[in-house]
Amino acid sequence: MFILQRMVSTHSLFSASAFVSGPILNKSSLHSNLSRSFSWPKLEFRALALYKTRNGLSTSSAVATDSASHTLLSDQNDPLEKGSAEKPLVLPTNESSEKLLRIRHTCAHVMAMAVQKLFPNAKVTIGPWIDNGFYYDFDMEPLTDKDLKKIKKEMDRIIARNLPLVREEVSRDEAHSRIKALNEPYKLEILDSIKEEPITIYHIGGEWWDLCAGPHVPSTGIINRRAVELESVAGAYWRGDENKPMLQRIYGTAWENEEQLKAYLHFKEEAKRRDHRRLGQDLDLFSIQNDAGGGLVFWHPKGAIVRNIIEDLWRKIHIDRGYDLLYTPHVAKADLWKISGHIDFYKENMYDQMNIEDELYQLRPMNCPYHILIYKRKQHSYQDFPIRVAELGTVYRYELSGSLHGLFRVRGFTQDDAHIFCLSDQIKDEIRGVLDLTEEMLLQFGFSKYEVNLSTRPEKSVGDDDIWDKATSALKDALDDKGWSYEIDEGGGAFYGPKIDLKIEDALGRKWQCSTIQVDFNLPQRFDITYVDSNSEKKRPIMIHRAVLGSLERFFGVLIEHYAGDFPLWLSPIQARILPVTDKQLEYCNEVAKKLKENGIRAEVCHGERLPKLIRNAETQKIPLMAVVGGKELDTGTVTIRTRFVGDIGTMTVDDFISKTMSAIENRTAF
Repeated sequence: MFILQRMVSTHSLFSASAFVSGPILNKSSLHSNLSRSFSWPKLEFRALALYKTRNGLSTSSAVATDSASHTLLSDQNDPLEKGSAEKPLVLPTNESSEKLLRIRHTCAHVMAMAVQKLFPNAKVTIGPWIDNGFYYDFDMEPLTDKDLKKIKKEMDRIIARNLPLVREEVSRDEAHSRIKALNEPYKLEILDSIKEEPITIYHIGGEWWDLCAGPHVPSTGIINRRAVELESVAGAYWRGDENKPMLQRIYGTAWENEEQLKAYLHFKEEAKRRDHRRLGQDLDLFSIQNDAGGGLVFWHPKGAIVRNIIEDLWRKIHIDRGYDLLYTPHVAKADLWKISGHIDFYKENMYDQMNIEDELYQLRPMNCPYHILIYKRKQHSYQDFPIRVAELGTVYRYELSGSLHGLFRVRGFTQDDAHIFCLSDQIKDEIRGVLDLTEEMLLQFGFSKYEVNLSTRPEKSVGDDDIWDKATSALKDALDDKGWSYEIDEGGGAFYGPKIDLKIEDALGRKWQCSTIQVDFNLPQRFDITYVDSNSEKKRPIMIHRAVLGSLERFFGVLIEHYAGDFPLWLSPIQARILPVTDKQLEYCNEVAKKLKENGIRAEVCHGERLPKLIRNAETQKIPLMAVVGGKELDTGTVTIRTRFVGDIGTMTVDDFISKTMSAIENRTAF
């Protein structure tokens, strides 16, 4: 698969801002519109409906969502929400509320003004609104939490003064003169990047101003200071370039009223509770070992069990749907990446080349060239199509150390990559087949709500009009046949073909881009792949790139947070833990565990502590089922069963326990 533009820094969760001095993304011309299926989740709360059927699987059909509402729902399992009879709170977004967008944009200015009042030597750079608030970057000494409190108090004073925001148009020379007088070097650089005239400036009460295109609220008093909070400070390289100065980025959140802020903060706490980095450590699922290097994932035994389940399911579904599975090398001659164009257009994301016996080799950043080489091993006929190949291929990409983030942004990861070679009149059916496979795969994990986008031909592209029109129509027809609603991103496709992107919605209502389907007219030409048509003439096949899960590492991280570590019974690394009341029952417990394992149930015996602590430990480790064995159970050949969410459910024979457990696993239901 291909890759999307890299983000500016660790926390660049910005949306397109009208702020003239907004971030400049580091794009590559070849791969700027294709994704390795990584995107930070947008905090647009479609629903804070915390996962209710934790041990089950929803049987409802998948549905592509297009609702603009964002609802926070109470969780009956959340102690903070018990007894609450309040109606769901619908939170606005920047897209649904222009007032909120203006508030957030103005808050960025107010914060910058407050910072420069308190720290006169601070130099300002950029300050856009983002999905959940705003940020501003400053060149200044490192800030502390105590400094944030001071800045917030100064912001409150500015807001209380109800200062007007006034727009002014000036010439480029006038703007240059004013910025130079203030000794703001970053603003001079920003001014040079602005091509439009006239230059617009926004003033706050005649006391502070900034280059800006708006929009803003008329005066600071419109902002509810109790609905604004400064959240954190992070380092961010200027322009996202590690060779440029490290700036202090202050993040803030802003809402229309206090109720919205409280709901957002509750969401934030829930997201923190589900953080896959913490849960990964607490549940012993994975680690990033500093001795090995940042961004390299170690799958621990329990995490590896979940990965194996995902992989086995992935392989079965692909084989059932007519894919041939591949394994390809982790390195290749550098010449291969010259042919593909990666060295010319993607070099900054690739690791240094290795000299092996006077030949240069490269760690692979993508799998597609390998799959093309397998296609080229022989001449194909039109009768061979479609050809579908798939691989769980590990790739390596250079990421700045500051941008690494648990399983979500790593330097080595395994893609569920696949490529389809087909004829032009087969595109629609193949795309529909990918959509069906995607739905089947994602439903296994309870993901049934999707946001779907179709990106069409950009201004600069390869391929003639006829094939673009045919491919784009095929993508639309496949989506229409599927009955999924989708948005069209006009001109948002890659230069080499249109694409479909699919984002899944997790238990917190966050969107995660996982699945990508991309038609490619470029690589078949670069590698000169052909087939022989019915007239014995050589023609160029259509190539389709696609990933369903994106990467196993990132998808695992999404699963951990979606389930809050409480994996459903069928997916849980340890499905049952056998707990003896005393060591007198230990031998019997080992026999029970052995019988469970013989029937495919992942079980273990835990002993050496008092029973209450054994139970607490099992619950802390989020074990779905516990089988308690005391003297009575030993005498009667039974076990007393306890589940994580129900508690004690009674005593039963070992055979009945096995039968019920196997049935629940097979049917993806709770015990």
